[in-house]
Amino acid sequence: MQSRQFRLAKRPVGEPDQQCWERVTETLPGLEANQVLVKVKYISLDPAMRGWMNEGKSYIEPVAIGAVMRAGGVGEVLESTDPNFAAGDHVYGTLGVQDYAVISTQGLHKVDPSLAPLERYLGVLGMPGMTAYFGILDTGQPKEGETVVVSGAAGAVGTVVGQIAKIKGCRVVGIAGGPDKCQYLIDELGFDDVIDYKNEDVKAGLKRACPNGVDVYFDNVGGDILDDVLTRINFKARIVICGAISQYNNTTAVKGPSNYLSLLVNRARMEGIVVFDNVKNYGKAAQQMATWIAEGKLKAKEHVVEGLDTFPDTLMMLFRGENFGKLVLKVDHDQ
Repeated sequence: MQSRQFRLAKRPVGEPDQQCWERVTETLPGLEANQVLVKVKYISLDPAMRGWMNEGKSYIEPVAIGAVMRAGGVGEVLESTDPNFAAGDHVYGTLGVQDYAVISTQGLHKVDPSLAPLERYLGVLGMPGMTAYFGILDTGQPKEGETVVVSGAAGAVGTVVGQIAKIKGCRVVGIAGGPDKCQYLIDELGFDDVIDYKNEDVKAGLKRACPNGVDVYFDNVGGDILDDVLTRINFKARIVICGAISQYNNTTAVKGPSNYLSLLVNRARMEGIVVFDNVKNYGKAAQQMATWIAEGKLKAKEHVVEGLDTFPDTLMMLFRGENFGKLVLKVDHDQ
């Protein structure tokens, strides 16, 4: 079996360009014990992938030069040496940017395509959904009537954070780029207000949309927007640091919050989250979110781009703010 693969050729400085990738066709090895051969159908593209390309200490080992690029994915088992997995099973796991994968069954989970479209297991029912669920509920701890602000609000995590906060009875304000995304957040997802950072001064927008201040801020972007929100936080506010997409491609030092003393004045808390810390509770969270979807309380949106070979360009959509919902690469198997 041959597999098309994208391997990390060099570590990027700033934005990852075409020279960062080597596109190869590799003959896959035979299966060893407790391994499966998976036909990869959908690949998850996430901002965290940019961090995995850097060398240095982090919450997960960096992708090695010459290795297949790490990515979550869903696919169909074609062969198995593990009695718990059979040909025809659909699975989610770290499948990598490739169209076929031979991988260990450790960390592999079965998914049911009859309950939800496969790509949904990479969004609301996958890592972004888990990140949103545990980040807003366990770390943000929203209370009914509070004001919750989420940046990157039209992205895979932000859309779920805002909807969960609404389910919990909060006033929700999203920060997103462009009128289409902002309209979607209000009309389709029920956000109370939005700030279009591409067409409105964020600090002025926060003053308008959050007249009573901010109780919970879920941060996906970092940079100036984090600084602006810190000027509006209330006493005992909670700031959830999920990501900082505005900073990932910097060629200079990461810009930290100059308004951090607002945390002191307001006795507020800023805490980082990593989704892997909650792995033992994924099942409970997925069950709850599937119930909310069935009840019409939680909506999902995937932005699907077809073609494995589009990977380098499609990945950059994340950093240009071009994706609308969870960005997913659909693998083409007809070549």
